Amino acid sequence: MVHSALIPWLDPHALIEGFGAYALIGVAVIVFAETGLLVGFLLPGDTLLLITGLLSFGPNRLIDIDIWWVAGAIALAAFLGGESGYLIGHKAGPRVFERKETGLFSMENVRRTNHFFERFGGFAVIAARFVPIVRTFAPVAAGVGHMNYRKYTLYNLIGAVIWAAGLTVGGYLLGYIPPVARFVSSYIDVILLAAVVITLIPTIFHYIQSTMKARKANENGVVPLTDDEVVLGRGAFDQDPES
Repeated sequence: MVHSALIPWLDPHALIEGFGAYALIGVAVIVFAETGLLVGFLLPGDTLLLITGLLSFGPNRLIDIDIWWVAGAIALAAFLGGESGYLIGHKAGPRVFERKETGLFSMENVRRTNHFFERFGGFAVIAARFVPIVRTFAPVAAGVGHMNYRKYTLYNLIGAVIWAAGLTVGGYLLGYIPPVARFVSSYIDVILLAAVVITLIPTIFHYIQSTMKARKANENGVVPLTDDEVVLGRGAFDQDPES
């Protein structure tokens, strides 16, 4: 027996059934928006991928498409989202964040993302896929910092395949473990609620912390980003020669 979802707008069953024959397109659009349009950072994207893979398994699957096509389409959406985010940052430049000292959209987050790139180098583009908030801001930050586009695109492609396709196929493979598959199918609402709570706790804490810092920054006057803070990843990537 499948429980009624506590949060229907986050329930993959409700989403996929609502999308009908266009379920795969709907999921791909959500993944694209989460990774490329600075929205969706509160959503449990990792869980969505796992459950989408699971719902592609078996005779009663809700997505009646071969898993490799499902994983490939979602990976493509994630890749295009990363490219979109980069282009937004590249075209808009530092003004994406300048004088937006309001919570998540703050220069403190630019510096935090910059530190992430400096710490992990080129691997940061791949690793960012698995880090909430950083996953959303990293493509834009890379564009703002004019990272070499060809190198960014290569790492973006690798990250999209490992994260999107990998987690989707992983969810599909859960179907081969009937007890786990039955539990997920029956208690999908509870699993999603737990995932949302787990995601929201650090996000809300981070938001409150960023808001407090932003308020202090506004009271003291916003300090513009320096060139070194805007141009991310010096030493990890060459600057885009077209910048």
